[in-house]
This record gives sequence, structure tokens and C-alpha cells, in this order.
Amino acid sequence: MHNKPANKDSKKPIAKGNSNNIERSAVVLTEKQPSERIAKRMARAGLCSRRQAETWILAGRVKVNNKQLTTPAFTVTDRDKVEVDGKVISQKERTRLWLFHKPSGTVTTNQDPEGRKTIFELMPEGLPRLMSIGRLDINTEGLLLMTNDGGLSRVLELPATGWLRRYRVRVHGRVNQEELDKLQDGIAVEGVLYGSIEAKIEHEQGTNAWLAVALREGKNREIKKVLGHLGLEVTRLIRISFGPFQLGDLPKGTVREIRSRMLRDQLGEKLIEQAGADFEAPIINQTPEITRSASQAAAQNKKPVRQRSDKQKRGTVRDDTLSRLTTSKARSDDKNNKKQSSGWAKQSREDSGRGTSRGKKSQRRK
Repeated sequence: MHNKPANKDSKKPIAKGNSNNIERSAVVLTEKQPSERIAKRMARAGLCSRRQAETWILAGRVKVNNKQLTTPAFTVTDRDKVEVDGKVISQKERTRLWLFHKPSGTVTTNQDPEGRKTIFELMPEGLPRLMSIGRLDINTEGLLLMTNDGGLSRVLELPATGWLRRYRVRVHGRVNQEELDKLQDGIAVEGVLYGSIEAKIEHEQGTNAWLAVALREGKNREIKKVLGHLGLEVTRLIRISFGPFQLGDLPKGTVREIRSRMLRDQLGEKLIEQAGADFEAPIINQTPEITRSASQAAAQNKKPVRQRSDKQKRGTVRDDTLSRLTTSKARSDDKNNKKQSSGWAKQSREDSGRGTSRGKKSQRRK
């Protein structure tokens, strides 16, 4: 009886149980190493927006594991080495947000070709790479939001997000509240359509006035163009709030970080998902502490520091403290008290003497 030779090309059927095991193992590996698009990874590292990242990839500026990328349709994990222009991008960091008080005369850019002072020259050392959420004109001052997450920056600066932005505006010219009220219906200026703007007169003095302005779009130089269309010249422009975040008493040229829990609550689940924000990643760079206000900073610098030699032992009293306890009024009160006490003592002696004499007379009569 001859056995048939085994066919080398024949394949053994794979049991259903084995295929399920393979699928399960693949799922486990995917869960252990979560992947994300390369553009999202670059944006979260604070390099650029996702759209800019795609442009950089097509320009040949990005490598993954020493291989140049030719398409943005590529996913990476935490183990992958990502390089931009030959430099390895930093480790994925938690999504963070800072408030910055932009002073007038600074530009919102990393490098200015005209050599003007930029906002990043005022940033303290030790911060991660930051990007601004929107821009403020060189002569505009006030609140500017900064973040290390390009996805968050892209979402918050979109008009569709609908965050209200409030300004205090000083104008020169004759202000008419009726004309300002019409801005709530929108207005077209030089072919550009601007959305609803709320403007109220706060204070008027001659031909100058302060206005409270609120809008949601924030197009380029929107307030100056719209008010200029009404015959008003903007002489000062201060942004005091952006969505739920207020400028408050933040000193000019300083930053203050928003805590992760507060940021997460203010964003909400919808914006967090749209931005791809990550609040589970570690914090790599800590923000230095900033004094809450300029007046407190000045008071803190002027506050005298008491040396150890000036410290008193427990239970002892300083001489200057005792001197402060004695006043002219207290001395006059002491004199009056002495006079009253001496009078009371004399009267008590007389009364006691009288009582004694009366007692002796009564005994003699008996």
C-alpha cells in the first residue's frame, strides 16, 4: 500500500479558534500602542496647525523613523521617531492654555521681518513651544490666548465655535448710539460682510468716548474698519475677555496658565473632541509663578525683609511695642484715675472713722 506524497503547495485549513485568537491579539496590540495621524501629532507638539503640517509633509520636511514622508495619510505611535527639518519633535505633552496680557507695540508672530518686538520675546524661559489663538494688531492690547496644542488653536479661533470676545474701545468723533445699535444686524464695509456686533457707549467727554464692544467673528481689523465706516477713529483698543477667560488683573507682558481641570470644564466634551485635546499626557515644562497684579508685585518688592537678628524670643515684648501702647490720652486718664482713687481712699477713711466714733459713743451710752 502506497501512501500518497504530501503536496507541498497544499495549505492546512486554519481553525476558527486560531483566527479569532489572531484578531484578538491584533486588537490588544492596537490598544497598547494607540496611533494617530502624523499631522495631528505635529499639531499637538505645538509646531503648527494640521493643515500646515500636511503642507510641510508634501514639501519633504518630515521624516518618520529616518524615512522621508511623501503623504500626510500616515499614522504614528509614541514609539515612532518623528523629525521636522532634521530635528526630533518633543514628546507628546498635555494640552495646556495660557492667558497673556499683550502690550501695545508688539506683534503676534514668531519673527518679524521689520525687526519689531514680538510677543514671544516677552515669554518667560522654560515654556513649551507656544502658538497664539488668533492674532491682535500691533497697536491692540489686552488678552491673548496661548496654547501648546495646534488642534486647540485651530478650533478656538474658528467663528463657528462662537466664543464671545469683549473689548474696551476709545474712539474720537461724534458717537451715535442709534447707529451703534444697527451693528447688531451686521454690516458690509468695502465688500466685506461683518456679523453681529454689540456696541454700547460707556463714557463720553467732548469728542472722545469709551465703548464696550462684543463680537464673535474677529476678522482682521474688524472693529477699526467697522467703527471707521461710522466716522469714528479708534485711538485705543483693549481686549478684556475671550470666551470664558478674563484679562482681570494680569500685568502687561506676563502669562498665567489655566489649570487643566478648569480648561477641560470650560471647553466641554464637544470642543475637546473637535480639537483632539489630550489631558492625560504628562506635563513636561512647568510655568513659572506670576504675581497676580502689578500693584502686588510692586508691594512685594518694597516689602522689607526682617533679619533673623530682629526676631524676638517667644514671650518677650519689643520696646517700641510698649511705647506704642502709651499715649497722651492714656497718661491723662491715669492721672484722673489716681485723683479719683485718692479721693475714694480719703472718703473711705473718713467713713471708717465716723463709723468707729459712732460705735464708741454707742458703747459709752450703754
